[in-house]
Amino acid sequence: MAIEKKTIRLLILEDSQNEAERLVSLFRNAGRATRVHRLTSSDDLAAALQQSWDLLIAAPSSENIESSEAISAIRRQAKDIPLIQLIDGNDSDAITEALALGAQDALPQGEDERLILVANRELANLEERRARRAAEVALREAEKRCQLLLDSSVDAITYVHEGMHIYANRAYLELFGYEDADELEGMPMIDLIASCDQINFKDFLKNYQSAEGNAELACSGIKANGQSFQACMSFSPATYDGEPCTQVVIRAESGNAELEEKLREISSQDLVTGLYNRSHFLELMDTAVERAVNAGQPASLAYIRVDRYTSLLAETGLAGIDLLLTDLANLLRAHFAGEAQLARFGDDVFTVLQPGQPPEQTQAGLAELLKKVESHMFDVSGRTVQTSLSIGIAGLNEKTPKAQEVIDRAHRCADELSEGNALQLFNPAQELAAAANRGNIVAMVQQALENNSFRLLFQPIISLRGDSHEHYEVLLRLLNPQGVEVPPSDFLDAAKEAGLAEKIDRWVILNSIKLLADHRSKGHNTCLFVHLSSVSLQDQTLLPWLSVALKAARLPSDALAFQINEPDAIAYLKQAKALTQGLAELHCKVALSQFGCSLNPFNTLKHLSIDFVKVDGSFSQDLSKAENQEALKTLLSSLHAQAKLTIVPFVESASVLATLWQAGVNYIQGYYLQGPSQSMDYDFSAGDE
Repeated sequence: MAIEKKTIRLLILEDSQNEAERLVSLFRNAGRATRVHRLTSSDDLAAALQQSWDLLIAAPSSENIESSEAISAIRRQAKDIPLIQLIDGNDSDAITEALALGAQDALPQGEDERLILVANRELANLEERRARRAAEVALREAEKRCQLLLDSSVDAITYVHEGMHIYANRAYLELFGYEDADELEGMPMIDLIASCDQINFKDFLKNYQSAEGNAELACSGIKANGQSFQACMSFSPATYDGEPCTQVVIRAESGNAELEEKLREISSQDLVTGLYNRSHFLELMDTAVERAVNAGQPASLAYIRVDRYTSLLAETGLAGIDLLLTDLANLLRAHFAGEAQLARFGDDVFTVLQPGQPPEQTQAGLAELLKKVESHMFDVSGRTVQTSLSIGIAGLNEKTPKAQEVIDRAHRCADELSEGNALQLFNPAQELAAAANRGNIVAMVQQALENNSFRLLFQPIISLRGDSHEHYEVLLRLLNPQGVEVPPSDFLDAAKEAGLAEKIDRWVILNSIKLLADHRSKGHNTCLFVHLSSVSLQDQTLLPWLSVALKAARLPSDALAFQINEPDAIAYLKQAKALTQGLAELHCKVALSQFGCSLNPFNTLKHLSIDFVKVDGSFSQDLSKAENQEALKTLLSSLHAQAKLTIVPFVESASVLATLWQAGVNYIQGYYLQGPSQSMDYDFSAGDE
């Protein structure tokens, strides 16, 4: 109900003012309050994207802006704005092209009721994505605040697991006279108790662990210098880093609030430059990310590295470099006005957070800073020193909930400026290409999805029983930037871990449909077998999406067979049952592959609506042995009794054909017949008599 009350921020790409107003009326009549902007030019689009929008509806054509330009601009700025593409008529190629381009859906112009239903679905999905991102930020913020409370508490607090310290805050370290938490990590807590109280402490711990709950113990503590003091310790159960432990609190006397505030302020500053230090700047970044995600307020991060830092340190010494950095910090303060937040992030790195400004708007000011620093003469103990800067720039927006990700992006941009005295803006496409060149398989997959550069291969599935249909299995291939094929198991496993398996499946389906429609238009009676991953098996949105794609393509019901493997069907049997039933209702064929290796394969089969069964490749290995032939024949006989069409893969020689014929196999597949090819060019009539 909440989404019905919310005002929709709607972009419309439509040359006709009257048609745009008709679409607005359509939404308002459906009870959806709207705030609308009609796009009229590329500049208008760029200006509009500086704000937050919920949905973009694009007309079939526009003289001012192409839909592809709008999608590219949205991706470039990492905006989460779903696009619904309207098309003329019910052209299957136009629908397929729009979906492949990145539209969430494509439908004929004028189908108003359907448009509202699709829009409501996409708006609901958008709200869920926003809620998830906000929850992720809120969780990190809560964890950070809890840690901050521990670290800044005036009470001495430690966490103990099996009698050993695993965490101690600053007040605890100061109370016992230790400089660093590392000195206490792994140290038994009993070592900090006076010897006269250690027996009582041991007895207390035994009783406490059996009783749990809250308890207190008065005893004498021992400082690092051997000095003793009286302490009242409060024990309570807790968890730290997900592990159960005991929290011990030693209450401190209330101190001077003004002094504590001053100490907190000092703790957030870099001692050399007076700017914020790294830890405080990270907190500012977390806050900025929260505003970007929850309020849609953009921000920019500039990662500023001092060029030739090592050489300057060697020339001027440690004291001299501190003078230079102090002078540079003052120059930065003077250059950045308003709400800009500056920090010394590392020895030779400064960072600047500029709230409310997308990265493109900061480039001119940062370019001016480069000129200022290059021409500035730093006075180091009477000696003139000059340097320059390398600046990487990255943005914070509604789709980047991790502050460290933004910092890493800006850092990489600065590192790529080998000449120095330059700046570079983070470019997602360039970053993706660079990661792919470094051998990152996930980046290669993302690049292939964005550039439409996967390769589809087709391997024939040939009938032994006179079926006149042409059958091919669709196989997916990925080439690395050097043109070498990546093993399918490598990139498919990596894609699944990265959450890209569903996108790959849909890419394969859309491109298979497009190629199949073209191939059948030339008179071929062809059916394609398309793989579905375990992710798609669980995806409840697949069937409605597939229904739209198939109707748009106007393919016969038997032109596609969707193939799932037996291990996935067993692991997700309930979902597999629903999916295969749904595919049957769409009149699609369904194939179960890798069949016959589970303890009771026919138990799985009886729950599913299956047309083809492809037995596991192990059954076609070494068929020269009688026992292997018998195992295959027994399996095939049971399948044929259930009226299943059978496929035997990995047929690598002519010697097994007679055995397969006698066993009653319906279809065979393998390199002996033809390996995977980029063309659907097998001569299925060659075997006909």
